[in-house]
Amino acid sequence: MSETYRTVAERGRARFEVRGSEFVGHVGPAQTVDVAEQFVASVRGGYADATHHVPAYRVRADPLREWADDDGEPGGSAGKPALNVLVREELQNVVAVVARYYGGTNLGVGGLARAYARGVKDALGAATVVECRPHTRFVVGVAYDDSGTVRGILEGSDAEFDATYDSSVTFEVRVPETLADQLRDRIRSATSGRADLGS
Repeated sequence: MSETYRTVAERGRARFEVRGSEFVGHVGPAQTVDVAEQFVASVRGGYADATHHVPAYRVRADPLREWADDDGEPGGSAGKPALNVLVREELQNVVAVVARYYGGTNLGVGGLARAYARGVKDALGAATVVECRPHTRFVVGVAYDDSGTVRGILEGSDAEFDATYDSSVTFEVRVPETLADQLRDRIRSATSGRADLGS
């Protein structure tokens, strides 16, 4: 999987009508399948009176998890078009749900496909698309004698960290995944293996 990926920074929502049916598109960030499922459940709960709730998500895992559902609409008319927008926009760790309030006029498979795709696209337009680098977190515990050395290494790297000074010093580190092993090795080497590296 590539080091950087596109996702949404926050939730987005858009509402429109097509021949009497009202569509409300929602998108949001989702780091895991569980978070994506919770988002889907929250939209279903918030729009419980809608006729359909069509979900789609793409979550970074190994392999990438892609899922969509027509939620009672004709096969292939809703979930796949919604998911296709996320694929075309090359978005990952993102979830979308389009709620539909049926207005009495059948839109046909083509009309539904266009409406559900628009629901996702318009909701994306209301959110901010950002580029992300996967990060990992770990903890470094050292005696005071080594704390200056470790702090210097962290400050000179592409890492974010918080330090807690107690009977020993604990650094909570957040670093791009691709740099994590190298950073751990540098800390071990600089402290002659005295640093306690945990997850």
